[in-house]
This record gives sequence, C-alpha cells and structure tokens, in this order.
Amino acid sequence: MANIGRALELGQAGDRANARDALTELWGRIGYAGDALHRCTVAHHLADLQESVADELMWDRRALAAVADLDDQRVQRHDVSLRVRAFLPSLHLNLADGYRRAGDVERARHHVTVAAPLVAELPDDGYGAMIRDAISRVTGLLDTGSREPLAAP
Repeated sequence: MANIGRALELGQAGDRANARDALTELWGRIGYAGDALHRCTVAHHLADLQESVADELMWDRRALAAVADLDDQRVQRHDVSLRVRAFLPSLHLNLADGYRRAGDVERARHHVTVAAPLVAELPDDGYGAMIRDAISRVTGLLDTGSREPLAAP
C-alpha cells in the first residue's frame, strides 16, 4: 500500500504519466491473483489516469471484480474503519460515468441504479457527500444525453 500511495502522490502532483507507469508496474507485480485489496486499489486509481474511456472502463471493471474477492477482515488489516460495502458506491459510480461517456446508456443506468442505494454505506462526511453528489450529477447527465466529462462540483 505504501508503493500505491507513492504512485498516487505523483498523480496528485500532476504527474499523471509517471503515476500511471508506477501503478501499471505495480499491477504487473500483483497480477490477477494477487491481494484483492491491492488489485482493487491499483485498478481503481489506474482507471482515473487513462487517456481513453475504453481503457478507463477496463480498469474500472477490474476494480469491481477485485472487490468481489475482498472481505471486511482483509480491508480492516489496512484500516480498521474500512468496510467493503463502502467501496461499492464509488466503483459503480465510476462505471456508470464511464459507460455514459462511452455512449452505453443501458450499462450506465444499470451501474448508477446499483450505486444509488449503496450510498447508505457511506459516512456522512465530505467523501460521502461527494459520492452522493456525483451520482446525482451522473444521473442528470444521463437524463440529458450528455457524454461530456463529469465536471468537478
């Protein structure tokens, strides 16, 4: 997780290419059979660093697939406050938004419909509010047929 954190710091500093390279290298070491928390985390963040919606969706699907192999006991070894079900709203939201931007309205609506009730798993804090707001905005963009990127609030 420390290596993942260092790669994320590169992205937060604006160095998307090196962050993407570092996370891709980590994915190569972790692989499809590695620790599910690491797979989910790397894939989730790699999705955000992709240049194309198709590549972004590929990584978002990998993140969602990895979460199926996680349990609360594993994530709490990393952080006692984590719950696997709290990962799901964001993972489904990312897929909904990616499919929306790719023009796959049916899949986008499926994932936003799955994400919406799962927000009950999120804390009543800034992160929870951000995810709730993004679900609302993606739903609105779907309703208008927009394929534009989801702008920051």
